[in-house]
Amino acid sequence: MAHSDDLTRRTLLKGAASATALAGLGMPAIVKAQSDVIRIGHLTPITGFLGPLGEFAQMGVKLAAEEINAAGGVLGRKIELVIEDSVNPQTASAKAERLIERDKVAMIIGEISSASALAIGQVANRTRTVFINTGANSDALRGASCNPYMFHIEAANSMMVTAVGTYLKNENMIKGKKWYSLTADYAFGHDLFRVAKKFVSENGGEFTGEELVPTDATDFSPYLLKIRQAQPDIVASNLAGNQITNFIKQYAEYGLQFPITGFGFDTAVAWGAGKGNFSGIWPLIWHHMVDTPSSKRFVEAFTKTYGKPPENQCWGDYNSLKIVAQSFTEMKSADPQKLAEHLRKGAKFDILKGREGYFRAYDNQMVQEMYAVRAKDPDKMKDQWDIYEPLGSVPGPNDDLETLAPPKDGTCKMQA
Repeated sequence: MAHSDDLTRRTLLKGAASATALAGLGMPAIVKAQSDVIRIGHLTPITGFLGPLGEFAQMGVKLAAEEINAAGGVLGRKIELVIEDSVNPQTASAKAERLIERDKVAMIIGEISSASALAIGQVANRTRTVFINTGANSDALRGASCNPYMFHIEAANSMMVTAVGTYLKNENMIKGKKWYSLTADYAFGHDLFRVAKKFVSENGGEFTGEELVPTDATDFSPYLLKIRQAQPDIVASNLAGNQITNFIKQYAEYGLQFPITGFGFDTAVAWGAGKGNFSGIWPLIWHHMVDTPSSKRFVEAFTKTYGKPPENQCWGDYNSLKIVAQSFTEMKSADPQKLAEHLRKGAKFDILKGREGYFRAYDNQMVQEMYAVRAKDPDKMKDQWDIYEPLGSVPGPNDDLETLAPPKDGTCKMQA
């Protein structure tokens, strides 16, 4: 999906499956009786360094709306998406309020930036409107900043670290190793490095170098020269969005041979780096090779619609709308407060994985399995999308899913 200034304004996805194109770009809202549709707000960054992920998020939620409406809608009503570019925390907060107060959405789906997710979550709590976070990873959102109306289908940083760390330990890449990391200089990156450093230290490794990288950085040569001089055993990415694309591409161009890994990752950023540049072991909340019937159907439908396979960000937005539709149907109501109660009572959902997922009441985090992947050699790639091979799921098939969830450390004080 191409970037344009129009995407920063409100766009409506009409209810019928045959009319799925963005409508009314830059035009006033089309006034409809609320009984005719169920409006769902979608708020995520389309501009800036997270923009490529936001585009996939929009694709995922739009496909879910098409499928739901083609099957008859929800409670006899069509889903109508009101889509916005969240831009930054201040704008995200203002747009969340507008979606709720003016556009009368039943709930909000989206976001990738942890700082913007916090801002949206505060609006959701104040207005008692459900917000499902589909891309923000900060553990603080599930901790001191939690609230009963903010839910998380996206994994927390601690979950990402445990998922990939399990396989790094199996590869003897932690104990006794010197680590050097690059960290995105904003809330997500700081939180991810904190969790990663704790995990590495507890398993016998040591960070001997750490660099904070501005979110608008595109030239990584100063950092790569420092890495070459430091001679670490492992190089770790705590970067985000197209930071990762630029980093792994330039890392390959410099010919550095130190093994690389990452504690946060999105498939799209590796696709953007080009064939042969991606390397190492990385975590994923979902990938397009997950071998379940529902996952295969999603991959087939997405690829048919968009001409490329889905990636993990659109997985979250797609599933969130499906979860909301299922919940409204089970509740026989589109009431936002009843939705929050329903989600917190342990309802289970097919989230295109081997096991169903559910939101736990402690912090509204979805409890689910995750994955680790290893980059493929270029000569083994079938096409530009075939960049990694699955290593397996975490927890294992016979282990309790809660072992991967963030620790219940008491920092989340969920208000009644």
